[in-house]
Amino acid sequence: MPVPWFLLSLALGRSPVVLSLERIVGPQDTARCSPGLSCHLWDGDLFCLPGSIVSAPGPVLVPTRLQTELVLRCHQETDCDLCVRVAVHLAVRGHWEEPKDEEGLGRVADSEREGPRNASLQAQVLLSFHSYTTARCVLLEVEVPAALVQPGQSVGSVVFDCFEAALGAEVQIWSYTQPTYQKELNFTQQLPDCRGHELQDSIQSCWALPWLNVSAEGDAVHLVLDVSEEQHFGLSLYWNQAENPTKPWWHRNLTGPQTITLNHTDLVPCLCIQVWPLEPDSVRTSICPFRKDPRAHRNLWRAARLQLLPPRGWRLDAPCSLLAEATLCWQALGGGPCQPLVPPLSRENVTVNKAVEFPLLKGHPNLCVQVSSWEKLQLQECLWSDSLGPLKDDMLLVETRGPQNNRSLCALEPSGCTPLLSRASTRAARLGEHLLQDLQSGQCLQLWDGDLGALWACPMNKYTHQRWALVWLACLLLAAVLFLLLLLKKDHVKGWLRLLKEDFHAGGESAARSRAALLLYSADDEGFERLVGALASALCQLPLRVAVDLWSRRELSAHGPLAWFHAQRRQTLQEGGVVVLLFSPGAVALCHEWLQDRASASGVHSPHDAFAASLSCVLPDFLQGRAPGRYIGAYFDSLLRPDAVPTLFRAVPVLALPSQLPDFLRALQGPGVPRPGRLADKAEQVSRALQPALDCCLRPPGTTETGRKMGPEAGDRT
Repeated sequence: MPVPWFLLSLALGRSPVVLSLERIVGPQDTARCSPGLSCHLWDGDLFCLPGSIVSAPGPVLVPTRLQTELVLRCHQETDCDLCVRVAVHLAVRGHWEEPKDEEGLGRVADSEREGPRNASLQAQVLLSFHSYTTARCVLLEVEVPAALVQPGQSVGSVVFDCFEAALGAEVQIWSYTQPTYQKELNFTQQLPDCRGHELQDSIQSCWALPWLNVSAEGDAVHLVLDVSEEQHFGLSLYWNQAENPTKPWWHRNLTGPQTITLNHTDLVPCLCIQVWPLEPDSVRTSICPFRKDPRAHRNLWRAARLQLLPPRGWRLDAPCSLLAEATLCWQALGGGPCQPLVPPLSRENVTVNKAVEFPLLKGHPNLCVQVSSWEKLQLQECLWSDSLGPLKDDMLLVETRGPQNNRSLCALEPSGCTPLLSRASTRAARLGEHLLQDLQSGQCLQLWDGDLGALWACPMNKYTHQRWALVWLACLLLAAVLFLLLLLKKDHVKGWLRLLKEDFHAGGESAARSRAALLLYSADDEGFERLVGALASALCQLPLRVAVDLWSRRELSAHGPLAWFHAQRRQTLQEGGVVVLLFSPGAVALCHEWLQDRASASGVHSPHDAFAASLSCVLPDFLQGRAPGRYIGAYFDSLLRPDAVPTLFRAVPVLALPSQLPDFLRALQGPGVPRPGRLADKAEQVSRALQPALDCCLRPPGTTETGRKMGPEAGDRT
C-alpha cells in the first residue's frame, strides 16, 4: 500500500528525502476529487496567467492549501520518470445575496431565492508548474453540490497526476481559481537527484552517472569520484549565487576514478559541485556540501570587502550571499568604537554585489560603513579615506526635529550624544556655545538633511590649537626649570648626557637606514611558512620595512597574487629597497619549470602563491642583466644544498641562513650599515628568533604537518 500523499508531503517538505515512491503506469494525466465532488481535466496544455483579483456577489470556490507528493510514472519496471502529484484544497467563500423583500413582491422574491440556493457551485482550478526546463499549465473543472455549499467551510480537494520534472531541479507550483477571487497559492520544492537508491534502480538516466563523495581530513578536502576506468565525465565547481545561480569557478573533463584535493581556504558556503557523464542530454548531479561548514563561513567573511562607488555609493563584494545588516557610523579621530548613525541610513539587510546609494549631501572621511551578522560586527570601512584623506578632528552635531518645529542639538561623543548647553564635563559641553556660534555662522558642513533631522560636521582645529598653546607654555616652563637644575649639577649628568647622545645617534642612524624589503618564497608546507614568518618578523625589528604575502592574504584574495606582486615590487624598488628570493626545494622546482618550458609552467597555482606568479617578472630581470643591486638570494643551509640554486640566479649574492646572517643583513640594509659589533648582535638576535621554526622544519617526515593542499590534479580554475 503506498504512503498517503498527505503524510508523504509533510515528510518531504521543501527538500524531500527519497522514500518509497508510489508507481503509476501510463502516460496519461488524470484528476480525481474528494467524495461528493465531481471534476474534469481538460485535455492539452494551456498557457495561463492569473488575472486581477475580483469580487463576487455570491459564494465562490477558492484554493486554501497546496500540497505535493513525489511519484514515479513508469513505462516499464525499470523505465520510470520522476513526477510531482499536486493536491489543491478548496473552500467556499462569500454568501448568497439577500434581495430587498418589499411587501408587494414578497412571494416572488421567496421563489427567486430558492433557485440559487439549490444550485451547485462550479469553478475552474488552474495549476501552473515551472522548472528550469519545463513550464506547464492545466485546467480542472470542479462542481460542488448545493448541499456542501456552506460559507467558510472546506468542501474537499482535487488531485492532479502529474507533472513530470527533471532530476535535481527546483520547481515552483501555483494554484488559483478562475476568475481569481484571492491571491494565488505557490510552493517551491527541490526535487531529489540520482543519489536516492530507488531512483538509481528505476530511472535509466541514473545508471551511468558518476558518484561523488566528499571527505575532509585536516586542512584538506577530498572529492572522490567512483567511476569505471574508461568512463568520461565532466566536473564543475561553481558558486551558487542568487543573481547568478551557476557562476563557474573550475571545470574539467576527466576520465576514470579521480580524487580532487582542495585547500580548506577555498571553501565558501555556496561552493557547489556538479558532475555528469559526457553523453548527450545527460543528467547532472549537483551538491552544495559546505553550507553549514564553519570554516566556509569564516572564509566567506575574509573574502568579503566593501567598495566605494563614487560619488555616494558603496557595494559589498562577496562570493556568496550573506545574512547581514549595514549602517553608517561616525569614527572619531581619537579612536574608540565607530558610533552607528540610525539616521540617515537605518539598519537594513545587505544584498551582496549590489550597489547601495548613500542618502547624503556631502561625503566626510569620518563616515564609515559597518556590516554586522547576528549582532556581531564583521566589516568596517571608512570608504572616503582614499578620496578625502585621513580622519579629521571634527565634532558631529545631531539635529533632531520633533512636532511643531521643535529642534534640539547634541554632539556625538564616545559617552553618547551630549546636549550642547549641558553642564557635563565633556569636550562638547565645554565648547557648546562656540559650536552653536560656528553652526550659525556657516562654519559647519551639513552632511545630511531629512524630515527627522540633520547632521553637521564642525571643525575643532582652532580649539585644539588653543589647547596645545597652553601645553607648550607649560612645557617651556618645565624645560627652563630642568635647565637650571642641570647647571647646578652638571658634573653628575655629564655621563648620562653622553649615553643619551650615543643612543640618540644610534636611533637616528637606524631610522635613517630603514629600508624596504620584499620577501618572495614558495609555500612548500606549513612548517616552511612559519619559518618565513619568523624571518620576516625578526627582520622588522632591525628595523626593516618588510613586505611578505603571509601578511597580505586579504589583498591577494581581492586582487590576485600577480597584481599584488607588481604593486609591492614597484614600491620597493622606487624606495631604493631590495627584493629577496628565498630558495627552497619547491622554489627551485618552480624555477626549473619556468627555465625549461615556460608554457607548461604558466598554470594557476595556489591563489596565495606570490612566488609562482612573480616568476614571469623576476626571470626577465635576471636574463636581461637588471637584477644586480635590486635582488639578493638566500636559502636555509639545513634545508637546501648550495649547488641546488639555479646558475642563473648566481648573478646576485646568494647567502646561506643562518650561517651567513651578518652578510645577509649587510646586503639587506645597504650602504652605511652599523658597526661590525652591532651587526653581529643583530645577526645573533635574528638567529635566535629563527631557531624554533627551523627545528620544526627539520622534524622527521612522520611528524610534519600536511603540505600544499591544492594538487595539480585539481586543474586550472576558470
